[in-house]
Amino acid sequence: MTLSELKDFLDEKADFYNNIEFIENDPISIPHRFSLKQDIEIAGFLTATISWGNRKSIINDAEKMMNFMGNSPFDFIQNIQESDLKNLEKISIHRTFNGEDFREFILNLKRVYLENESLENHFLIKHKEENFYHSFHRFRENFIGENIHRSKKHVSSTYRNSSAKRLMMFLRWMVRQDRKGVDFGIWKNIDQKYLSVPLDVHTGNISRKLNLIQRKQNDWKTVEEMDLILRKFNSKDPAKYDFALFGLGVTKEF
Repeated sequence: MTLSELKDFLDEKADFYNNIEFIENDPISIPHRFSLKQDIEIAGFLTATISWGNRKSIINDAEKMMNFMGNSPFDFIQNIQESDLKNLEKISIHRTFNGEDFREFILNLKRVYLENESLENHFLIKHKEENFYHSFHRFRENFIGENIHRSKKHVSSTYRNSSAKRLMMFLRWMVRQDRKGVDFGIWKNIDQKYLSVPLDVHTGNISRKLNLIQRKQNDWKTVEEMDLILRKFNSKDPAKYDFALFGLGVTKEF
């Protein structure tokens, strides 16, 4: 398959999988339950944080967190007191993300929202930056804060060569604007041209079969390798190919 044929193929598949029917069985269905910007951000961030493994399990466990917050995440974050979260340590959330981690994330979100009205301000791209390599590191440092806790392992470190798949997926949800109804596009100060495809097992394996990437590791260097081609295919919206690659991987169509 030539590069031109590959582009046409991925464009077709991205268009096919990027539709509102995608929402129901995907973790993005959780933030789609809300309309307030901050509710969408918090629900999206927490859901993306536990997005590894079976999608049905991810959705069920994200529902646990939403139910605990009374299905009003922003109001909950604003008004919760640390003393109200003692019983969380006994709750199981999702695999290695336990109640203690959830408690720490709640407190970190409370502090972050006291500083800014939106999480968007913590992911802004600075002058001459071409991707989120430094942005994700700045967010991680700010979110973790001075109180180092075991939950820090659930916020990816690009400085340690992580692909930061879950953070990138969260940003795709918040930033992409294409009127298809899947991604929200509620963040207006970050250009979607900086987005990358969230790199995981599915997107990585399909990308290698299509010769988009050669590296065997699913790490940040591979994210940048994939960017070299996908940004040539669509310089304004490279992350749209996530729908094609993920869809092909999940459905085993390719």
